[in-house]
Amino acid sequence: MMGIKKLDGYIIRKFLVTFFMSILFLAVIIVIFDISEKIDDFVKYDVPVKSIILDYYVNFVPAFINKYAPMFVFLTVIFFTSKMTQDSEVVAILSSGISYHRLMVPYLISAAIIASLSLFMGMWIIPHANAVRVDFEMKYNTYMKNQVKQGHDMHYKLEDDHFVYFESFSGYNNTAYNFTLEDLSGGHLRSKITAESAQFDTVSGAWRLRNYFIRDYDEGLQDRIRSGRQMDTVLSLTRDDFFINRFTIEKLNQKELEQLIQTQLHRGDASVSDAQMEKHNRYSLPFSVFILTIIGVALCTKKKRGGMGWNLAAGTALGFSYILFMQFSKMFVVTDTLPAHVAVWLPNYLYMAIAAFLYLKAPK
Repeated sequence: MMGIKKLDGYIIRKFLVTFFMSILFLAVIIVIFDISEKIDDFVKYDVPVKSIILDYYVNFVPAFINKYAPMFVFLTVIFFTSKMTQDSEVVAILSSGISYHRLMVPYLISAAIIASLSLFMGMWIIPHANAVRVDFEMKYNTYMKNQVKQGHDMHYKLEDDHFVYFESFSGYNNTAYNFTLEDLSGGHLRSKITAESAQFDTVSGAWRLRNYFIRDYDEGLQDRIRSGRQMDTVLSLTRDDFFINRFTIEKLNQKELEQLIQTQLHRGDASVSDAQMEKHNRYSLPFSVFILTIIGVALCTKKKRGGMGWNLAAGTALGFSYILFMQFSKMFVVTDTLPAHVAVWLPNYLYMAIAAFLYLKAPK
């Protein structure tokens, strides 16, 4: 029993030390390449060095690392397990009476530690870091500063069966054009407000309608029509609701993300798929750590003629194919081919089958 405990500690230590050392090396490479890409903007806007380090890189690196953590777990497992196999350590372990399934235990414990850390960071730590980083980029990044905020043909459902539509919205002056607000409470059209434009006041939170018409529909044949040049009204809708994109979604912690999804579903917002993908991605990435760990061990516990080089090459190819498939599967959501939860988890379903096949074959 003591020998097994020592073996568990030996493998867990190798796993975690190799993983975090490779992550540290990756962080240095990322920062070097990113500085070379953004140095012109840093000089152009005279960004303080303290702000570059604390507001940008301290918050940029963890998000990038967490995104590719499963890939580095995979490479970590392949690297040190291949070395153990080449040094005949795996053969000695299995020959001592320890089963292949028991050998997997310290690997799965290590994977659980990394997956738990990734899950916690993805839900609570990284969203806050993204908020600071995105605010920094909006201030100093030329590409982000030049983004034009516009929307077209937008439909929203508000509370109490009120529906809003406008033909276009400009983020430059916070104005919606060809604005319509319909009251369908009770299953019938009660009233309809149309306006040439509706401008959002960021101070008061009200919408200012210009050149408006209000038509109240009575149960009889007598409809009432009113009009005016200007009127203020309050809606449970702000200009920020029109520009919820990947950057704003990444800034939300898990509770805020769930609230956004419920709000968008209630309003019939077509962009809810972006928030749903982010939600499921936060779960699927940590889960993939287990899948890739099992594949890595199954590939590397037998000596091969090509040695460690063959294992690294095969593992890298398989790992990159997984990441490529993850990105490709998101296109199914964009094209409305698959719901978000199916598309995000599809790579895990496929590679789970590959992991099961390799794991069952490896002991033989």
